[in-house]
Amino acid sequence: MPFFKFLFICFTFCWGHESVFAVNVKDFGAKGDGKTDDTGAINAAVVGASDGLVEFPKGTYRITKTIEIDLSNYGKLGLSGRGASASIVMAGEGAAFRFIGSHDKGSALPSSVKIITWDKERMPLIDALEIIGDHVDADGIELRNTFMPTLRALLIRNVRNGIHLSSRNRNVLIDACHVYNNSGIGIFLDQVNIHQFIISDSHISYCKKGGIKVIGSEIRNLQITGNDIEYNCDPEGPISADILVDCSMGGSVREGTISGNTIQAIPSPEGANIRFLGLNGNSDKIGLWSITGNHISNQKVNIHLENTRGISITGNTFIRGYNRHLLINNSSNLIINGNVIDHNEDYFPSQPPAYGGILISNGENIILSDNIIDGS
Repeated sequence: MPFFKFLFICFTFCWGHESVFAVNVKDFGAKGDGKTDDTGAINAAVVGASDGLVEFPKGTYRITKTIEIDLSNYGKLGLSGRGASASIVMAGEGAAFRFIGSHDKGSALPSSVKIITWDKERMPLIDALEIIGDHVDADGIELRNTFMPTLRALLIRNVRNGIHLSSRNRNVLIDACHVYNNSGIGIFLDQVNIHQFIISDSHISYCKKGGIKVIGSEIRNLQITGNDIEYNCDPEGPISADILVDCSMGGSVREGTISGNTIQAIPSPEGANIRFLGLNGNSDKIGLWSITGNHISNQKVNIHLENTRGISITGNTFIRGYNRHLLINNSSNLIINGNVIDHNEDYFPSQPPAYGGILISNGENIILSDNIIDGS
């Protein structure tokens, strides 16, 4: 038999027997017509997913309650749309999907990982789905006490918070996702304990209360690389930032990178593209960060550092910091080097005026060198 004919037969057999490899939610009664409440059918599919994969064929699946997946009960499990052709409409309060693990005390150290985590809980995978909010308090995905969760190729839009991490998680990957036009926060790290977290190659845009927000958390090794993070503010709403790390009321966030991103916005009251807020009187809680190789533009302040320590800002391009390009207060051990602060007239309307420049107050051990500061 010719080799290509053999491959064709194998492919045809596998395509016609997908249920061998995945549970199809329509086999459990889901209609996917955008009108029927498919909550019960999807829950039944999760319970019946003996092969560990719940698949959503083309359709619009309306749910009214959170699909809660307790991995210790269901075992290793993934959710997948077929070619991104499936949409989940969350018409109730809370997350469309909530993954819960039991990795509540261990670290990323292999010896601290419990047997149940390897056997039942490791690496919950969600991919190729669209999640749409149809309730003012609808969220996208929540992760709680998970180990190695992986989110990829998702479109999450018109919800409140797109991806919400709570409690304790380890080794988190978010890749190639679109988190778009949400009323709250795009990616929300909410009083969470996380080590090893990578957000890469994603669009995080038009989220009214911030793009990536970290509040009251204990975090080490947070990498934000290769993303387009834009317009995450409401010009008439509360203070926001495209990237906000807030330890002003507690927590510590150290060992991080913001690299290779485009970060820009619409000017909003007291808005910032990147804002780090440490603990008043203690600059040790936010530090050991590199902000390098980004384009950062079009906000009241491009980078705002308050009570921080040990940050390198190198090789970025800045434009249109309407009040300041860099605003630094009560911070130490900083290097600001090799940046281009440009005033290309193609980018500057006559109003509002853009003053720009760098303001440093109450700082020490700061090297400011080899930068171009134009038009400030």
